[in-house]
Amino acid sequence: MGDHDNKIALVTGGAQGIGKGIVDVLSSEGAQVCIADISEEHGIKAVSEIEKLGRKAIYVQANFENSAEPKKVIEECVNRLGNINILVNNVGIQPSTSYKNVEETSEEVWDAIININLKSYFLMSKYSIPFMRRNGEGAIVNIASVQGLQSQKLVPPYAASKGAVLSLTRQMSLDYIKENIRINAICPGTINTPMVTNSISGNINESLKLFGKDIPIGRVGEPKEIGQVASFLCSDKASFISGEYIIVDGGIMAKGGWDTELQGE
Repeated sequence: MGDHDNKIALVTGGAQGIGKGIVDVLSSEGAQVCIADISEEHGIKAVSEIEKLGRKAIYVQANFENSAEPKKVIEECVNRLGNINILVNNVGIQPSTSYKNVEETSEEVWDAIININLKSYFLMSKYSIPFMRRNGEGAIVNIASVQGLQSQKLVPPYAASKGAVLSLTRQMSLDYIKENIRINAICPGTINTPMVTNSISGNINESLKLFGKDIPIGRVGEPKEIGQVASFLCSDKASFISGEYIIVDGGIMAKGGWDTELQGE
């Protein structure tokens, strides 16, 4: 028996990175999973890997910069799997070309990051909650970031989006807790994902080891470690938790942040 037997879980950005880690854990705990992702190649591969283990998963292609996509994704998930019990809003972007101050950040870059990292969370929640209400319960987990709590230089739209995700999580939780729909967030630190590795120009393994030296636990995190926390928050084991965030960062925030300038190092 798994924590999510007979549950339908939808994970945005679920084909790679943190999303894939969440998909794998939810699936291992009995959930049928809908993977919504822009990458057809990685989405189909993720479904194939799950099906080889005798589990159920589907892929829905979606570009979450387009505000019409969330409703389409929800409808396809329900049409193909019959329901939705769990929503994990994970999709997010932080392009390497976006590392600029406010003056140098274009409106197009701002809109793209806000639309994907924040607006899609609002719309996915908006269209999934009616199905959760019909079920008499539901769980939503929003993937925020430690950058929603403390920021680095040159990430104004990303930091704004992640701070807003935390505020949206708190607010929605108050509106829906009486209907037994719990809404929480996770703030990952540095995780071994394509978003991180694609920003590395040199040796990836050496760079990840270097990143790990600034983290109290001594290494970067793995996607599965975020997946395990997401699975917990969506399960009955977290039945009294709503409107909260859990930091999963190897101890970075305990020492005051990950920016070496903040540490005086």
